[in-house]
Order: sequence, then structure tokens, then C-alpha cells
Amino acid sequence: MKYQWILFDADETLFHFDAFKGLQLMFSRFDVDFSRDDFSHYQTVNLPLWVDYQDGKITATQLQNRRFQSWAEKLKVATQTLNSAFMTAMADICCLLPGAKELIAALTGKVNMGIITNGFTELQRIRLEKTGLKDVFSPLIISEQVGIAKPDIGIFDHALTHMGGIQREQVLMVGDNPHSDILGGMNAGFDTCWLNSDNLALPDGIKPSYQVTSLTQLQSLLLVEA
Repeated sequence: MKYQWILFDADETLFHFDAFKGLQLMFSRFDVDFSRDDFSHYQTVNLPLWVDYQDGKITATQLQNRRFQSWAEKLKVATQTLNSAFMTAMADICCLLPGAKELIAALTGKVNMGIITNGFTELQRIRLEKTGLKDVFSPLIISEQVGIAKPDIGIFDHALTHMGGIQREQVLMVGDNPHSDILGGMNAGFDTCWLNSDNLALPDGIKPSYQVTSLTQLQSLLLVEA
């Protein structure tokens, strides 16, 4: 194996993240019929908050509270009550992306594997337990706990402190987000692999070491590299 460590993003790299279905399930538990129009409106609030979070302009708690502020007022509950309910619903519907289980099995014993995620602690730990993967990935670096989000180089440097003095060129960062995962990994001095499932155009200034369209393709690539 060319690499001693592979660091994965979580959402839409290892785990399927269907926010609409999660919100539907969560709101059904509050007797609310959550529609596609509701979801579109939610995303007009949610998506810019994630950009601000990744840019270090707001904290994880501020993101969690602000995205549910209007719904909390309507339902007369706390924003953190809704956020926790959303995390529970997302955990209830969690599933691995196609090829993830096979990829992890093929890499186990051949390379060290960790996770760096901008997702939230409450969801990440539950999903790893539910999918039987809680002992596979170490370190598990969660931006909410570190206080720094990808693509900030600080979160990658933090991961390195848990990886036994490894050289940066011996690390491969795999993720679906070209900015937070690939640009962040590049800036940290890692090789990178963009999981480009939708065959999107490569953003300017971002040059991953590899591109794949599936985890099955990534598995073949890594085993050839071995």
C-alpha cells in the first residue's frame, strides 16, 4: 500500500446523508408534514450557514440553532430540541454508501483508517456504532469537538497529532467535497482523492491526486497502488 493512512470524510463519502428524509422523519414526530417546499426553504437558511461554519465565521452551536430558529418558534420548542431530534432521525435512517462496507473490509489490516468530518458528534458516533464501524476508524476527528472545520489546515494538523508522527506524503484524504476535503487536504500536504459521484467539473485551483466516481473504483485504485 502506497499510503500508511487513509483519512475519510463521513457524509456522502462513507455514509449516505439524505437530509430531506431525515427532516421528514423528525418533523413527523412533531406531527408536522414536512414537504419539499419546506425543505427548499430550510436549505436557503441551512446551506449558507454551512459555508459560514467552514469559513470559521460561526460555531457549530450557532449553526445548529440558527437553521431551526423559525421552526422552533412555530412549534414552541428549543432550537436544540429540534437539532437533537434531527440527529436522532438521521441516525435512524443511516446507511453506508454502496461499496463502503467492501472497501473497509478490503483495507482493514493493510492501512490505518481515520475520519475527519465537519458533521456533528451526536450523529457521527451513533452511526459508527449502528454500522459496526466504531472500532475501525481512529482517529475520529469531529470539527465540533476540535473547534476548527475543514478546509482549515488546523483540523488536519490536529489529526496528525493522533497519527504517530506520520509524514504528510504518506496520507491520503478521501472526500466528496472539493473545497473542504480536497482543497483542505491539499493545503495540509496530503494526497487527495475526490469522490466525484456526479461527474462534476473540477473547480478552479483544486487538483486532487485522484478522482473516482464510486467507492468500488476507489477500492480498485488503492489495491492496484498496493
